[in-house]
Order: sequence, then structure tokens, then C-alpha cells
Amino acid sequence: MIEVIPIDTPSLGDRSYLVTDGRVAFAVDPQRDIDRVLSLAESRSLTITHVFETHIHNDYVSGGLALARATGASYHVNGEDDVAFERTPVREGDEVAVGDAMTVRALATPGHTHTHLAYVLRADGADRAVFTGGSLLYGSTGRPDLLGPEHTRTLVHAQYASARRLAAELPEDAEVYPTHGFGSFCSATQSKATASTIGAEKRGNPVLTRSEHDYVATLLDGLDAFPAYYAHMSPLNAAGPAAPDLSPPRRADAAELRRRIDDGEWIVDLRSRTAFAAGHLAGTLNFGLDGSFATYLGWLIPWGTPLTLLAETPEAVAEAQRELVRIGIDRPAAAATGKPGDWTDGARPRSFPTAGFAELAAVRSHRPVTVLDVRRDQEWDESHIPDAVHVPLHELPARIGELPEGEIWVHCGTGYRASIAASLLDAAGRRVVTIDDEYAEALTLGLAVAA
Repeated sequence: MIEVIPIDTPSLGDRSYLVTDGRVAFAVDPQRDIDRVLSLAESRSLTITHVFETHIHNDYVSGGLALARATGASYHVNGEDDVAFERTPVREGDEVAVGDAMTVRALATPGHTHTHLAYVLRADGADRAVFTGGSLLYGSTGRPDLLGPEHTRTLVHAQYASARRLAAELPEDAEVYPTHGFGSFCSATQSKATASTIGAEKRGNPVLTRSEHDYVATLLDGLDAFPAYYAHMSPLNAAGPAAPDLSPPRRADAAELRRRIDDGEWIVDLRSRTAFAAGHLAGTLNFGLDGSFATYLGWLIPWGTPLTLLAETPEAVAEAQRELVRIGIDRPAAAATGKPGDWTDGARPRSFPTAGFAELAAVRSHRPVTVLDVRRDQEWDESHIPDAVHVPLHELPARIGELPEGEIWVHCGTGYRASIAASLLDAAGRRVVTIDDEYAEALTLGLAVAA
């Protein structure tokens, strides 16, 4: 019996897969922390014989090469990709036997990248599934704009043709297993679906129900910003990333933390936004582990800046390290655990207030305050507080100087990004209030209006 085992990375919105006949297995698009795949294989007494890469990834560092080296598996990467490591080149139409029961066939599906491949799993005489990577996603497709604007229009038309090819050549009951689309910025739009088939996509996916003109126009019009760290992922993957070092970082005392802050390094507090607002080391930034930690930290940090992690427990530091190696931030400069009083060397921790949209409405009724909206452009265009200042979070570090003097009330959609923004403002010496509330409340109260 053939089994497809998803390996989710919800913090990045991606899935890898381990596929087995009960004896041998192959992996598709594994993440950098390959111990998850190895542990799964060991727990089921499986031998991993092949690793397949659908494309040179733009949103995470691949574990494919490291997994192949650790297991002795063949590493299949498109022969057209310019890479600096030994691999088993695979091209359109190639078939690879995996054990006695499975065959994997490569299909050229350009669109997300120029050399993108999908892999069709054939077993028991039928095409049972297709691993679509960043081509055909659940209710969507992969973005065509990650390689630069000069390639976008060519790739978006290629993406349309690739999705149509998959729909035409595969049976309706073939299961669809994409890598992106579970929150990843590699997806053109997001879907809540967790499973699908070619037939279901033919009935509901815009790329398969709309004309090419409508699909292209709608997709391009809906594209928004994507994380800055994406620019570093493809070169890292083409160079051949090794297995990560997840050993604990060296410990820093309060004096070292202050020195690092004074030197302009990033000291990141991993605690919740509530805990951070209540008390923190002055100059630190809040990227809580309870949200899209790696995505936003990777997006905002100047690449290569030394990074020190603060958390209540060593386990939280270890979790953050795992998240960070997936985007190529391999070794923190240092770490410290405990509570703010342990990190301040006797100084009183800083704090700032939090509030909801109801409190904002009450305050605005008797005094003016600056409202800062750090949501993305698409969110702002759909609805916003009319007199708010709009600076998307990823632009804020370079634009703090543009903000009006005085107290700033900062909000996003749920509070997570607002806390990051508030920590940036607090570190810059600004007076800030975090609105830790759902944006829907602003609409209910009449503070915000739809565009």
C-alpha cells in the first residue's frame, strides 16, 4: 500500500512529503531540518532511496542535499538548474523507479521558476498522485514574480500553461500534493484546503476555470510584497546547503547584551507580545515564537547582522534556531534565558501600554493621537482607518523618521505585527501603544471603512 506522509512547516506555510510502499521511500522538497524526515523514516523502518526537488526554492533553504548525503539516496534536481553540487539530473519525461511498486515521472511545469518540475507518482498501473511544488496549488498557483519583474510576465503565462497541462494529462482522481500554499508567500493566493485532486482543482481553481487573460490579469493585480530574505534562498540552495548546526548557542550575560545592543546588533525577545510589552530589555525587538517568527524576522533584519536570542527557556531558543536555519540564519551570536530582570543588569525593564480598538476610539474622542497601520498594501487598500498613517511593517525600519512626533498607536490585523512595530519604535525612543486586537473590531466600531 502506497502512503504519502505530509511533513508540515506551518511557520513558513510549506509542506514536504515522504512517500513509501512500506519498505522504501522517497522525499519531495524536504526542509533544512532533516532530522524530522530521518526520525519519521526510522520510526517506520523505511529506507529513503530517492530525494526529489521540484525547484530551486525561493522561500526556504532546502534539506535535499543533506538528506541525500545522510541516507545515500539519489538526489534528483532538474538538469537545467545551475548548481554547485553533484546531483542526479532529471528532465521532462524521465522516469525513476523507486523500489518495486513506485515510479516517479518528471513533468516540466515552468511558471513559479523557469525550470520547475512536477513529479507524477505511478503505482498499481495508474497515475495516483502528483507533487506539484509551486505550480498547481490548492485553489491557486505559485507566484510568478519571485525571480524579478523582467521574468514575471513570461512566467505567469507559463504557469497557466503548466496548470492546464497537469489537468489535461492526469486523471481526475489523482491526488495533488503542493509544497506551497499553506501560508507561504510563494503562493499567489491562500486557501484553507488541506487536500485536493485534479478533478477538484478543475472545478474550483481559477487557473483552470478562467480564461488565460482573466487569470493573468487577476493574479498580477493581486500580488503584494514578499519577504526580503527570499533574495538569498535561491543562491544558498544552488550552492548546496549542508545539514544545519542546531547545537545551543553560547550564553550571554547582561553586560554582553547591552554591549551588543550598543553596537547595533539585533537582540530579539522571543516571548509573547503581552509579556514583552509588560517588561523588556531596552533596545530589544519582539518577534514572538507564537506567530510567523522566521518570516518576519528574516524579512526585517539586515542580512548578516549578528543576532542574539532571548527567551524564558532553552527549549524556546532551540525552537527559534530550528525556525531560523530553515531560512539560512544558521548560528545565533549568543542567547540568554530567564526573565527581563536577568537581562537588564539591575536597570528597570522598559514597558509600554497595550490597548484595543475600543480604547483607541475612546482616546480619539478627546485628544489627537497618531494611528500607525503596519499592514501590507493589499490589506490597506481593502479597508483602513481614514486618518491613519500607513507604513507596511517591512518598510518601517527605514521610515521611522517619517512618523509624526508624539504618541503612536500601532495596529495590524491581529496584534502580532503591531508588536514587532512597537518594539522597533520603542527601541528608537518613541512613545508607543500597541493595539493588541482583531482588526474586525475596528470595522465593528466604525473606526475603519472599506475602500
